[in-house]
Amino acid sequence: MNIGLFTDTYFPQVSGVSTSTQILAQQLEAQGNNVYIFTTTDPKVKRSQYGRGPEKNIYRFSSIPYTGFKDRRITFRGFFEAIEIARTLRLDIVHTQTEFSLGLMGRITARELKIPLVHTYHTMYQDYTHYVMNGRLIKAGGVEVIIRAFLKSVNGVIAPSQRVYDTLRGYGVSAPMPIIPTGVSFPKNQLDRSAELRKELGIRPKQPVILSLGRVAFEKNLEELINILPDVIDRFHNVILVVAGDGPAREELTEHAKALGLAKHVKFVGMVDHKNVYSYYRMADVFASPSTSESQGLTFIEAVNANRPFVAMPNLYLQQITKSKMIGTIVENNEEMAQAIEYYLADAKNKNKDHDCQEVLREVGAEKFGEDVLHFYTQVITEYRPPHAKDTDEPTDDEIGYARQLLGRLPLPKVAKRRILKGKKEVDSNK
Repeated sequence: MNIGLFTDTYFPQVSGVSTSTQILAQQLEAQGNNVYIFTTTDPKVKRSQYGRGPEKNIYRFSSIPYTGFKDRRITFRGFFEAIEIARTLRLDIVHTQTEFSLGLMGRITARELKIPLVHTYHTMYQDYTHYVMNGRLIKAGGVEVIIRAFLKSVNGVIAPSQRVYDTLRGYGVSAPMPIIPTGVSFPKNQLDRSAELRKELGIRPKQPVILSLGRVAFEKNLEELINILPDVIDRFHNVILVVAGDGPAREELTEHAKALGLAKHVKFVGMVDHKNVYSYYRMADVFASPSTSESQGLTFIEAVNANRPFVAMPNLYLQQITKSKMIGTIVENNEEMAQAIEYYLADAKNKNKDHDCQEVLREVGAEKFGEDVLHFYTQVITEYRPPHAKDTDEPTDDEIGYARQLLGRLPLPKVAKRRILKGKKEVDSNK
């Protein structure tokens, strides 16, 4: 099978969507399929000739930083080029990972090639609207209208969690929708540099460490983790909170820690090299996150892989895998979070739980993820009925409606708006 994955976010941009897309591609290829990734250009990546070099199966399209997410990008040209590439590759199915530029590109590509379209809904956007013009452009209530427009007439939707499934059904999305959590793949015999990391960060060998790892964003509620730190310090006087990652909230959170007199107890280490992620978990005594916006929560699985307990807010996915306190604790409020963190800091035995960890990792493995997605592809392709030829001449009403609902109101260059809003007709004129 020839599969096209369309995503606005891909490595070297680090995110849950990037990780999910990469793992899916690897697993589908391991099953004998050909996978091609359509994504944005990135300043850190030299654009190579298609079909050659280390990115021979990755096709990058000119992009600009996206409003509100300066570390994310949006494509505004290359629609016709993507169609021609997909036609040359003889794609059997398009799988979009985004509702933005590459998502619309994937929709138009699938329609032009008369092949089925599957979409994974990764992000609960009602938790993120404040990033776009401080919430003035898109209100949380408007997300439903926009997403329903994007998902209208898709042939299938993958929900990574029960929360996503319930949300989309509540929006009125009626397409076939299995719940397929993103699988997790970890290399064997990972290098443990935890002792070396402690030295580099000025942390003593037995000094208690709480870890936060991921995008340092406002919706992650990291200020709540800082707020409970004084309670933990009362019992563990030399405890350190290590915040690994970067993002728009870092500067404000740094000032918040200083204002509370906690500067010496909180270390912001910035973006970490992916090869050191495992060592950061191993360096810590407990991984904690007050975020309530997670649709799945791959960082928690990374903690399990490193044999470290986690503390998390309620999440249906995590509740399914948290079968014992040896794995982690789900809490309801700040007080419970502080108590759970103290429990893990006080009891070193919670690190010796390899059997429990392996059981969880088997349940969320990448291999099963790839098998489940491929099975869904097969089902969608079998049930697919191509549109009549006349239906592919112009953008569909739902494509135009979606573009006008969202992309047309974004502060993009005028030429970008014209290209996206007018769809293939505009792109064809630039052939």
